[in-house]
Amino acid sequence: MDEHDWLAERFEENRPHLRAVAYRVLGSPSEADDAVQEAWLRFSRSGTDQVENLGGWLITIVARVSLNMLQSRMSRREEPMDPPAIDQAHEAGTDPEHEAVLADSVGLALLVVLDRLTPAERLAFVLHDLFAVPFDEIAPIVERSPAAARQLASRARRRVQQADAVPEAEAARRREIVGAFLAASRGGDFEALLAMLDPDIVLRGPDGEVRGAAAVAGTFSGRAVGARPALIDGVPGVMWAQGGQIRVVFDFTIVAGKIVAIELIADPEHLAQLDVVPLTSRAARGA
Repeated sequence: MDEHDWLAERFEENRPHLRAVAYRVLGSPSEADDAVQEAWLRFSRSGTDQVENLGGWLITIVARVSLNMLQSRMSRREEPMDPPAIDQAHEAGTDPEHEAVLADSVGLALLVVLDRLTPAERLAFVLHDLFAVPFDEIAPIVERSPAAARQLASRARRRVQQADAVPEAEAARRREIVGAFLAASRGGDFEALLAMLDPDIVLRGPDGEVRGAAAVAGTFSGRAVGARPALIDGVPGVMWAQGGQIRVVFDFTIVAGKIVAIELIADPEHLAQLDVVPLTSRAARGA
């Protein structure tokens, strides 16, 4: 076995875990796949002679790639580097193991709250609370000190904990937006579509990308007649089936009540990895 084959084998052993990390950071299945592929390209070009923890090194690579993707996607700016020292009294009462279990169980609420965090907060929280990566390893990725990385995760954790009353309202709002999009698309209501799309929305699909609200509204206006609402990995979205088999999934990224990205997932292998649950019109309305 030559070196390239050895690297490929080690990478494939870690791929499921790397995809899980990328998905939690990015919140998008297709972007997670892109991040993992970019991580492989970087890994295959780098030397591993001085790497003691290969799994940790791979997580570092995919985390950096994911952070770059998240920063380019999110419009809000990060807070200044190395913010003030953390509140030690508050942190002293924190049980890391309990916090990790709590964060991992939040489900849809977690996805909603993560969309409101800065890229650095989101990465620090996901890596530490969900994947137990030490702050000493997180710090170089977010270009902060370990103490500042700890504060990023702490701030994110508090926002997750404070979101107990948010999930149902946010989920209902997301269902409303997805339902309105589907109705406007079927009815050919261009103006209604335009109103719910972010001006810089990106539509990604098998045929490439479409950018801008007008172009995306034009793409969907009068279409999606056979599509129906569904839960995609527990999150409201849209699916299209033919012959009893799911052919396309519409994955929406919604921020502040606007659709900022739509991904059309049609690859059979990718679809097989998703948990897609069709919804009735009544369920889609949250009734």
